[in-house]
Amino acid sequence: MTLKTGSPLLAFLLACSALLAAQGSEVLTPEAIVRTQLDAYNARDMEAFLATYADDAELYNFPASLQTKGKAEMRKRYAVRFSDTILHAVITQHVAMGNTVIDHERIQVTLPEGPGVMEAIAIYEVKDGKIVKVTFIYGPKLPGAKL
Repeated sequence: MTLKTGSPLLAFLLACSALLAAQGSEVLTPEAIVRTQLDAYNARDMEAFLATYADDAELYNFPASLQTKGKAEMRKRYAVRFSDTILHAVITQHVAMGNTVIDHERIQVTLPEGPGVMEAIAIYEVKDGKIVKVTFIYGPKLPGAKL
């Protein structure tokens, strides 16, 4: 098939190509966005971490207790967490459907009793390529445990 100048199909293909180029040649799935967020978390890279979130993102404790709203509050909340030199999270279970990603996380942190692990379930909601809402269900804190 040969496309000629002025062809509607050619115009459509060029528009799609321009859109992909404007988006960095890659449209990330909700799972990829959440994974990028996890990688930035483990690197303690605040800017890369916050870049995965919408400006007005909301963080909740289950079932509906708003804890943090917006990137400025998130920056304050995570500054302390990212200063922990042993911080590292791993995903033990993962489920995704549509724009929702649910991860069971084990996080190596410094607890008041010393190094340990805490567990959480994080329910991520992604819209327009950004995390807009996270609901956390916190599990046990395990002093002395390892990942």
